[in-house]
Amino acid sequence: MKKIGLILLGLASIGSTAQSARRPSSDTPAPVRVACVGNSITYGMLVDDRERNCYPAVLGRMLGPGYDVRNFGRSGTTLLNRGHNPYTKTDEYAAAIAFRPDIVVIHLGINDTDPRNWPNYRDEFIPDYTALIASFRAANPAAKIYVCRMTPIPHRHRRFKAGTREWHHRIQEAIERVAAAQGTGLIDLEAVLKDRPELLPDAVHPNVEGARLLAERIYSAVTGDYGGLRMSPIYTDHMVLQRGFDTRIGGLADAGRTVSITVADSVRRTRNGGAKPLGEVYAAGTASVGEDGRWEVRLPLKEVLLSGVLIVSTPDTTAVYRDVAVGEVWMASGQSNMSWPVARSAERDEARPTALIRLFRANPTFADERGRLDSTELERLNRLDYIRNPEGWVRGSDREAVDRFSAIAWFCGQMLADSLMPGVPIGLIETSLGGAPAEAFIGRRRLEDDPVLVDVLYDWRRNEMAQPWVRQVMQGNLEGVGNPLQRHFFEPAYLYESRIAPLAAGYDALGVLWYQGESNAHNVELHERLFPAVVASFREAFGRPSMAFHFVQLSSHDRPSWPHFRDSQRRMAEAMPWVEMAVSSDLGDSTDVHPRRKKPIGERLALLSRRSGIRFPLGAKLVLRPKDPAIDNAIGIGDTIYCLVGSRLRTSDGEAPRTFELAGEDGVFYPAQAQIRSNRSGDLAIWSDQVQAPRWVRYGWQPFTRANLYRKWFDWWLPVSTFQLPVVRPKGR
Repeated sequence: MKKIGLILLGLASIGSTAQSARRPSSDTPAPVRVACVGNSITYGMLVDDRERNCYPAVLGRMLGPGYDVRNFGRSGTTLLNRGHNPYTKTDEYAAAIAFRPDIVVIHLGINDTDPRNWPNYRDEFIPDYTALIASFRAANPAAKIYVCRMTPIPHRHRRFKAGTREWHHRIQEAIERVAAAQGTGLIDLEAVLKDRPELLPDAVHPNVEGARLLAERIYSAVTGDYGGLRMSPIYTDHMVLQRGFDTRIGGLADAGRTVSITVADSVRRTRNGGAKPLGEVYAAGTASVGEDGRWEVRLPLKEVLLSGVLIVSTPDTTAVYRDVAVGEVWMASGQSNMSWPVARSAERDEARPTALIRLFRANPTFADERGRLDSTELERLNRLDYIRNPEGWVRGSDREAVDRFSAIAWFCGQMLADSLMPGVPIGLIETSLGGAPAEAFIGRRRLEDDPVLVDVLYDWRRNEMAQPWVRQVMQGNLEGVGNPLQRHFFEPAYLYESRIAPLAAGYDALGVLWYQGESNAHNVELHERLFPAVVASFREAFGRPSMAFHFVQLSSHDRPSWPHFRDSQRRMAEAMPWVEMAVSSDLGDSTDVHPRRKKPIGERLALLSRRSGIRFPLGAKLVLRPKDPAIDNAIGIGDTIYCLVGSRLRTSDGEAPRTFELAGEDGVFYPAQAQIRSNRSGDLAIWSDQVQAPRWVRYGWQPFTRANLYRKWFDWWLPVSTFQLPVVRPKGR
């Protein structure tokens, strides 16, 4: 099932043309009085045709004639009573109290981020908010109060890095505490617009579209109508659920409903349109939908399931997903080397289609991404409409589907299915995009809060922090586009907002396969901040802080910065928990950034999942194992360097180890000779006639390297990574 049919019962009609303030006839009940209290955002500043398009006006039309919705917004006002313009001293506040509303929606706090306010009176914010709520309850003891988490303030705000960013966070936290302590409803308006910065032209006030989205969220909070049962686009027939003790299944539904989830081996339809599981029930659970429309169940899916059904139902809607497997799920992401399809790999004929592997491709919404984008494509980008997958999950027995899929991901899955975990279904999700920079995969909040990475957001079309080729693509795609806030698929945070977060919502995976860096290799130091943020963003999207993250080190290619970049990747992999690196420098091409041999890389990624100890189902107690043996020490005795690897060594061609270099105090490197002194223990000796007292040793330090040293891990020989190490000298040596 690729789409869910929605049946909404007993909900108010949307889109009524009735005026919200229409006087009821004598035999109809008085309308529900709704007061929208707030500042210029509530008032509708900068909204075209404000009286019709501000969010209170849109809300009134959505609620219909049974509600009397009024706008009590006043521009420039503060929640703080000692702020520079207190809302409680305005005529709008007095009018709102006199209105004696049945429902009060309060959106205040944005102007409290002004340096005249929060720094001076922050301790009074919660008492002042509490008093404001009390005043409306005194006017109407039966009133339902909703406080709103503030709309976002994007990085473009002139004071963003001068305090506004941090004060906005602190005020949001204070609002949440107020809502919890006072028992009010809490409406998250920040979430509505956080990933839509183009709807805030002046970095504060939403435009017409932004106001409409705010009205929709408030409407849902007031009525409980969130559009019925909805789930991530990842939920389709033929899908794979991650096995584990607490596998996450979640989505949206109307507030207050009960959602029932069942995984069974078969199903039949009931007369009322529902579904009844037949045969064995593998797991079942229920969840209550919160006031924000969200629900989540964690099921014990400990056993493998080759083909069953997933039934998700509310009292008025049932979704049935057929041919559902329970096994192991990996998301494959990055740029073009991860996107490189099986059909164009050197080992295409070694890809064996099998129904044990299921595939999901998050394709772009349009085919040609290198030319100038047309108006339809630009509009879809702005709506974050960047996933095109009408077929949903497909079985890996489909040869054409296999040929189109990521070769590296496929061969990783094929090895997992064949040798590591016989009989366990493998789910592979491809979310890579050719040329994509790392910053496009990072969550916006994570970029904004980093004192360095925040700067990648500014003027991103021409930002020197982006690689020149990336800037050229963006500028070519957007040539002649007058909208300065037009979105783009290489824009920082865009792929996270349009692909990763939507797919991961309410869904679980065991880990991420990553091959990216070609579009960031020009700035090693910046990438050392970007890459941990990428890892953290994927883990945040899936709600798994220790989610496995396995990545491919950049290969050999004739680009000068790549040795430094490969060594940086090695060091990050050694330092970060649950992050593992597969070396690919032995498979590179000096003239082509896309090496055609993808099978060995996919298999090395598969091996990492065994080594890292994540074969346990989700929710099991995990023990962090030490990293693979690697050359991470260099002991200097006289003019010779000794390295102990801790695993067996050999060379790929039977010759002596090559591409080693040594440097003394002057930092000038000279070619060095190397000898494997002990094949079994991995003991290396390295020396150079040109360096008498070595202080540094490096290996594979050529963009396209012919390094030939391999180490053994179980039955596999794996290439040793590019590295540079300082030499440690024992005292007196």
